[in-house]
Amino acid sequence: MTESIMKRDDFVPFVYGLDHSEGVAWGPDGHIYAGGEAGQIYRVGLDDGSCQEIGKVGAGTLGVCLDADANVYACSEGTGEVFRTTQAGEVSVYSSGSPQRKMVVPNYPVFDKAGNMYVSDSNEWDGANGCIFRIKPGGETEVVSEGTLQFPNGMALSPDGTELYIVETNMPGVSKAPILPDGRLGPIEPVVEMPRIVPDGLAFDVQDNLYISCYVPGRIYRLSPGGDLDILFDDWQGTLLYGPTNIAFGGADLSTMVISNIAGTWLTKVQMPYPGIPLPYPKL
Repeated sequence: MTESIMKRDDFVPFVYGLDHSEGVAWGPDGHIYAGGEAGQIYRVGLDDGSCQEIGKVGAGTLGVCLDADANVYACSEGTGEVFRTTQAGEVSVYSSGSPQRKMVVPNYPVFDKAGNMYVSDSNEWDGANGCIFRIKPGGETEVVSEGTLQFPNGMALSPDGTELYIVETNMPGVSKAPILPDGRLGPIEPVVEMPRIVPDGLAFDVQDNLYISCYVPGRIYRLSPGGDLDILFDDWQGTLLYGPTNIAFGGADLSTMVISNIAGTWLTKVQMPYPGIPLPYPKL
């Protein structure tokens, strides 16, 4: 049996009472943001565990990201749309897809520095018909990948911002594609295959390690730049990680990893040896 790199005592559950959060993100205002099963958008204090519901979007909030003004962009499984929620709780539809193709299951949003948002659309569970949308600043939307991905899920920009890493949950594993000068994606190629695992979320640290959170089993993996795949932590008991989905680095020095637990009602945090890479917060 492969041992976990980190110890059980390193992981701390906090902010109990959330409605089965899948999405989690660190905001430019120093708060953690998470979603809820009924469409809630939560603002959470990383240190004190304080929690406030600042808005509600279409049912089934999945991945979330933020812009420079801490507006929250949330994928809604229930309506097939990406919503924008302000700090005052004003909610509007940011995109529902392109004229040629509407979103089916928008799952995870990622901003680049120019304010383009890349959104994975998982589509059917066994369909191998998912795709990636690009939403330009202002809302114009286009499909930028072929619609053959196997349930695209969590995503992350490469540390240098030139590639998009994509969880293909039903590959199962992680793929990547170069971001071309016109904003479309180049050829998609596998990074790591993970047989009999259900991967979900991604995040990079400053050492270019890629962390992969897995819904089943309740694990987080670390993929080194050299291709070594190790178990960061395996919670076989399901009391700290319970259906872990998305992950985010937060805190003043970005060295705290926060994990959402869609099967539970709490978030989990752990101090990491290296901080995460700073995310783009575009001014829109």
